[in-house]
Amino acid sequence: MAYKKTEQYDEQVTAGLIKNYKESIALLGEDASREGLQKTPERMAKAMQFLTHGYQLDANAILNSAKFHEEVSEMIIVKDIELYSMCEHHMLPFYGKAHVAYIPNGWITGLSKIARVVDVYSRRLQVQERLTHQILNSIKETLQPLGVAVVIEASHLCMMMRGVQKQNSVTTTSAFWGEFEKNETRSEFVKLISAQLH
Repeated sequence: MAYKKTEQYDEQVTAGLIKNYKESIALLGEDASREGLQKTPERMAKAMQFLTHGYQLDANAILNSAKFHEEVSEMIIVKDIELYSMCEHHMLPFYGKAHVAYIPNGWITGLSKIARVVDVYSRRLQVQERLTHQILNSIKETLQPLGVAVVIEASHLCMMMRGVQKQNSVTTTSAFWGEFEKNETRSEFVKLISAQLH
């Protein structure tokens, strides 16, 4: 087989999480030993490690791995990047899309690396506000562009499944730096991410 995808989990972390999830299931009033739940603690342990694997990744190293000198100074946008994250307040998912732009200052990066940076920070226990700024700061520090813009639109299950239970609410956060702090550049970015250009 030319390609094989494998997942690796830390055995010590997995064992500790399995123990904790078994106890949690019992505390909720369920029988963790019944057939349908026997493998659930292990599945949860592996799922949580996957959902938070961003802690093991370095966004700046990812950008630097495909950094190219290019005399381009026009806006580069990667929009509608799917993101899935975990609310650090309730440990429930939030999901949506990120729109990321930068104006190069002699350096560009592979387009897929922008999406990977979104994954690095979204695959952690997060708040959307911090996530937005972490993405911006990584691109700013690594590529040293003329400007960076990040907009995230997300739905939060902590608002949908519990608490206020608002099913159709969407939270939008934004961060702008450099050239994008100018109204004209920011307006162009917002117009482009809102347009259906396909």
